[in-house]
This record gives sequence, structure tokens and C-alpha cells, in this order.
Amino acid sequence: MGRINELRLISRVAQMYHVEHKRQAEIAEHLRLSQATVSRMLKRAETEGIVRTSVIPPAGTYSDLEQALRERFGLPEAVVVDCSEDRDGAIMARIGESAAHLLEITLSPGEIIGVSSWSQTIFKMVENIHPQKGAGARYVVQTLGGMGDPSVQTHATQLTARLAKLTGAEPKLLSVQGVTSSREAKLLMMADPFVRDTMDLFGAITLAIVGIGAVEPSELLARSGNIFSARELADLAEAGAVGDISLRFFDRQGRMVKTPLDDRVIGMSLEELAKVDRVIALAGGKAKTDAIAGALRLGVIDMLVTDRFTAERLTA
Repeated sequence: MGRINELRLISRVAQMYHVEHKRQAEIAEHLRLSQATVSRMLKRAETEGIVRTSVIPPAGTYSDLEQALRERFGLPEAVVVDCSEDRDGAIMARIGESAAHLLEITLSPGEIIGVSSWSQTIFKMVENIHPQKGAGARYVVQTLGGMGDPSVQTHATQLTARLAKLTGAEPKLLSVQGVTSSREAKLLMMADPFVRDTMDLFGAITLAIVGIGAVEPSELLARSGNIFSARELADLAEAGAVGDISLRFFDRQGRMVKTPLDDRVIGMSLEELAKVDRVIALAGGKAKTDAIAGALRLGVIDMLVTDRFTAERLTA
């Protein structure tokens, strides 16, 4: 009977704490126990199964899909957003809204943010961010060359400058082409002191926000001119590439696809990205499913923000 008497008292302590909402000090005084004993009994209540914690996900959240993504890809964290349509425009809008909230609540003072400049989803995130009060970020660093077709070039610079303003940071622009005509042209552009100043900050980035692209470039990237030729893209696909992060390509197994084309890209490499403390990827859509799967297997992404349709495809 000793054990049942012990459990009865533990149950009473748990009831007073969890149901009657009494403080531990009140329980201790009422039952003539020490507060340390009350604390130990509350812990015992959990180990004995007297108290069980239930988490009931609210409607519109997808904790099961998030857990499945974490387990399937060894991903530290995943955010799956609700979306009424499996359509790129709707998906980008919902991911952007969720990512904006996430950045607002997790941004640390003095953060150095790296941001890929040609992502429509990241642009949607920036559109939804509220101006930060108090100590903000230190720099927002553009991690892929932003020069291109003048009709869309402002997209890259606006994205970086606006994010910097909203987070109280200083923008560090990469005002060169993302893809140069040759390795020699790349070396010449990188000799510019302003370009060098920005690229020197790659190693100091504490938070990188990246998009994930399919081998076939997005409409925005194609219009910018920062792409490879159709023949070069076909060669990449033949080499097994399924997608890219800032024009650094990889296959579905998460292996980097290295080609001489890398020597023409001015931007952050996957090796540099892997050294960043926190990498958040924003991506969704049917056309990007294989690319996202490959990106997650690279082992450089700490959090994926995606939509429920894409999450279902990734975990099927």
C-alpha cells in the first residue's frame, strides 16, 4: 500500500498545480510539504504517467508534415504553411508571409544577413516584414551578383536595400553581374574594391536566406540575364543537376554538380553557405520538388519554409 499512498499524494499535488493552478509554494504550505518535495512530485507525476502533455495543432498548421520532413531529410526545422491552391503565385505569397513573421521574431541584434537577390519568394518575404524597433541587424549582404537587364535589375538592389532598411541594417550590395561572360571577366570584376568589400563579408554572415531554383530558371532570373545558355543548362541537366542555390548546382542526392560554369558566377558558394550558422530556405511549387529534395540533402539548410502541397510531395 505504500506505493499507492505515494501515488495518491503525487496525484493530489499534480491536480492542485495543473487543474487548480496553485503555485508550488501554495501547495507546499497547504499540504505541509517542502517546496523541493512538491517540485520532485510534479516531475514524478510525469514519469508515472499521471500527467500527460498533449499538443493539439491548431487548424491550418501541419505538424505531421513538418515532422515527416525533419525525419526524411535530417532537417533541423521545417515550417509548412497552409495554401488554398497548388499554384506558384499563391505559394510564394504564403511562404513569404510566414518567413517574414519568422524573421521578425528570431532576428538577433547585430545579425549579418545574407540574402539571395533574384528570388521572388524572398521578395514576397521582404514585402511582409514590419520595420524593426530597437537594435537591429548590422548588415544585409547581397550574396549573388545583382546587375543584369536594366528593366529588372532594380529588383535585386531594391530587395537588399529594403530588407536592410526594415531591419535597421546597412546594405552591402554586389553591384556586378551574377553570371559573367568568362572567368577572366569575373576576376576583373572581383578586383573592384566595393565588390571585394561585400564578398569579404560572406564569411561573417550569421543568417542566410536563400531560394531554391530548378535547373530551368525562373521567369525573373531569365529576364535578368543572369543565366547560362540553353546548351549549358542542358549540359547541367545531363550531369545530373536538378536545382541550384544562387546558381550553385546540385543533384537529387544532394551532391554538388561542379562544372567550369562555377568559374563565371559571382556569388556565395555552397561551401561558404555550409559555414553559416543559420540557413533558411524559402521554396515551394511542383516544378521545384526535385530541386528542394536535392537541396535538403546537401546538409546546408537549417530550416525549410514551404507549402503543404510541396511538403506532401517531398514526403510521399
